[in-house]
Amino acid sequence: MGYKQQAAEKIAGALSQMGVDNFDSETVYGMLETPPNPEMGDIAFPCFQLAKALRKAPPMIAAELAGQISGTPLREVKAVGPYVNLFLDQQSVAAQVIGTILEQGGTYGSSAVGEGRNVPIDLSSPNIAKPFSMGHLRSTVIGNAIANIMEKQGYKPVRINHLGDWGTQFGKLIVAYRLWGDEAKVKAEPIKELLSLYIRFHEEAENDPALEDQGREWFKKLEDGDEEAQHLWKWFRDESLKEFMKIYELMNVSFDSTNGEAFYNDKMDRVVTLLEEKGLLSESDGALVVNLDEYDMPPSLIKKSDGATLYATRDLAAALYRHETYDFAKAVYVVGNEQRLHFQQLFKVLEKMGYDWARNMHHVPFGMMLKDGKKMSTRKGKVVLLEEVLAQAIADVQKVIEEKNPSLANKEEVARQVGVGAVIFHDLKNFRLNDVNFSWEEMLTFEGETGPYVQYSHARACSLLRKGNYQPGAAVSLAEGALESKEAWAVITLLNNFPEVIQRAADNFDPSQIGKYVIDLAQVFNKFYANVRILAEEENIKASRLALVAAVVVVLKEGLRLLGLAAPEEM
Repeated sequence: MGYKQQAAEKIAGALSQMGVDNFDSETVYGMLETPPNPEMGDIAFPCFQLAKALRKAPPMIAAELAGQISGTPLREVKAVGPYVNLFLDQQSVAAQVIGTILEQGGTYGSSAVGEGRNVPIDLSSPNIAKPFSMGHLRSTVIGNAIANIMEKQGYKPVRINHLGDWGTQFGKLIVAYRLWGDEAKVKAEPIKELLSLYIRFHEEAENDPALEDQGREWFKKLEDGDEEAQHLWKWFRDESLKEFMKIYELMNVSFDSTNGEAFYNDKMDRVVTLLEEKGLLSESDGALVVNLDEYDMPPSLIKKSDGATLYATRDLAAALYRHETYDFAKAVYVVGNEQRLHFQQLFKVLEKMGYDWARNMHHVPFGMMLKDGKKMSTRKGKVVLLEEVLAQAIADVQKVIEEKNPSLANKEEVARQVGVGAVIFHDLKNFRLNDVNFSWEEMLTFEGETGPYVQYSHARACSLLRKGNYQPGAAVSLAEGALESKEAWAVITLLNNFPEVIQRAADNFDPSQIGKYVIDLAQVFNKFYANVRILAEEENIKASRLALVAAVVVVLKEGLRLLGLAAPEEM
C-alpha cells in the first residue's frame, strides 16, 4: 500500500473517532492535495466539506483532526488554517517505495482490475492503396499505447486494424490502373504508384467528368463480384498491406485482426433486418434511417435511396460481430475527432436496439496532424509520408551516434529505437485532442521534452549502475540520511505516483499522462544526478543511492514501454 493510501486510512480512522462515518479512506484519498510548497508538507487534507457534518469552522476541525493522526509513515502533522498538513518520514517512505519497485520490477504499477476481459481497440486503419501518412500515425500510436495501458490494468487488449479497403475510390483506382497502370511499376513501388494513379484520376476527372461515372460503375462491378474487379482489388490490398507491415514492424506495432471494411459486406443485411424487426427504421426521402430526435441528433442513415449501405450500417455490423466474438468489457475506437457525431449516433442506435453493452463502447477522439497549420490531403498529394519521416529520424540519430559515440555496440538498433521513439513520443506527449503540427525540428531535437531525452536519461541511469557495480536482487537497506536531499525526495515522490498515473491514463484513455510523467521523472532524476554525489561515497551510502537509481531505471523503462518506445541501456 502506498503512503498516500496509508495517510488516507489514518485520516478516515480519525474522522470515524470524531463521529464522521461517511468519509471512508477512498473518499479521503480523493480529497488529498499536494501543498504548493514542500515546506508546507507532503500531503494536505482540506476540512471544508466537514464543516456541515461537525457544525464547526474548518480551522477548528483541522486543529482537532491533526491531534488524532500519527504513526508510520508520518513524521509530523500540523493544522494550518482549514488544512491538515502531513509531513512524511522520508527514510521509511524511501525504503517502502524503492523496496516495492525493485521487488516488483516491470510489474510495478500493474493492476488486476480488468480480470483478463477482452477490450477490442480499433486503431490505425489506413486506407488501402494510399500512403501511410503522418495523419495515420496518431491513431496507430495512441491506440497502441492505450492497448499497452489496458493490458497493464489486467485487461486483454485486442488490436484491430479496421482497414479502409472498400468504397468508390477502388472503382476510381481500377479505372486509373486500366487506363494508365503498369504492373511492373506497381509491383516495384505499390503505394507510390497507386497513389500517383489516384492523383492522376482526380486531375483528369476535372476535365473529363465521365471518369467519375466510370469509377462508380467499376465499384458497382466490384460489389457484384466481377472477376477482374475482384482480382485487381485483392492485388491492391495485398501489395498495400505488405508495405504497411514494414512500417508497423519498424514501430513494433502488431495486430490481432486486420478485418477491414470489406469483411463486413456480408454482415450488413442482418443489421437492416434487425432494425426492421425492432421497428426502428423509418423512411426519409427514399432512404432508410434510424430517428435520433430524442437525443437532439440528426438521423442515422442506414440505407441510401439506391439501396447502398453506409458507414453506419457497416459499423453496426462490426459492433455486433465484435461483441459476439470477444464478449468485451469495453470496446474502444481510436478515430479522429471529426467522427465524433458518427460514433455518438452509432452508440445510441445500439442502445435503441436494446443492447446494454453499448454503454461500454468508447470513441477516443484525437486532433489532426497539421502541416504548416493546414490539414494534410492525399487527394491533392499534400501529404508527409510516415515511412520517410521514420527513415529520416533514424538517419539523423545515426549521424549523432557517429559523432558522439562511434564505438557504441548495436548502433543500427539503437538508432532505430531512438529515431522511431522520437517520432512516437512527439505525438504522445501531447494531449490527444490537441492538433499536432508536424515539425522536423521539434520532433528530432534531443533536448527538452522529447523521447530521446527520456531514453538518454534511462541510459545514463544504466551507466551509473554499471560504474557503481550495482548488484540487482540484493536486499535494500537504506543508510540513514543517504536519501534525505530535496533532489532525492523529488525522485521518490514521483516514483511513488507511477501506479496512480497509469490509473488516470487508463480511465481517460490518455497516454499523454504517461508521456508527461516520464519527462518529469527524467528531469528530477537528472537534477539528483547533477547535485548529489552517487559513486564517490562510502559503500552503504553509495548502495542506497544506487538502489534509487535502479528504481528509476525500472520505472522509466516501463513508462517508455507503455508508450511503445524501447529503452536502450547505452546511447
